Amino acid sequence: MDIDNLNTVSSNNYRILGVDPGTYKMGVGIIEKDGTDITFNHSEVIEAGKLVLPNRLKLIYNRLTEVIKDFRPKEIAIEQPYVAKNVKAAMAIGNAQAIAMLAAAEFSIPVSSYPPMTVKQSVTDYGASSKEQVKSMVEIILNIQNDLLSYDASDALAVAICHANQMDVISFIGDN
Repeated sequence: MDIDNLNTVSSNNYRILGVDPGTYKMGVGIIEKDGTDITFNHSEVIEAGKLVLPNRLKLIYNRLTEVIKDFRPKEIAIEQPYVAKNVKAAMAIGNAQAIAMLAAAEFSIPVSSYPPMTVKQSVTDYGASSKEQVKSMVEIILNIQNDLLSYDASDALAVAICHANQMDVISFIGDN
């Protein structure tokens, strides 16, 4: 097996990096889309611990750029912050979202962002789904066994799945 080609994407495949932004923990999930098939590629949680905010953002940025270098996604999808409950938390998540966008820009990768309700609707058919319901559906869609995903990782994969589904809609509309 040619190790140099492990992380390349064939012309028929489309690799999508989903991001669940956070300044303490950022979920990252990568899926492979081939036609109508979606398969699991990678997930992780970037943990920044209790560092001061600038250092957390730097740590997240550095790891995220490593993931992009390793997996070479064609597009990045980021969940938008939910503002209604806690404006301060939403602003912090906005910082993490900006870091993800900066990492994408460094590699000239297109970015799309989706509200949490759209992500949930896309994955579970119900926009007010719980984290447990989203995680369960992500595991079913991607055939992930043994309940290995954290909520942060499953949320990131859900964002990637949402983007893949949106690509299907755009493609369908464009074909008609």
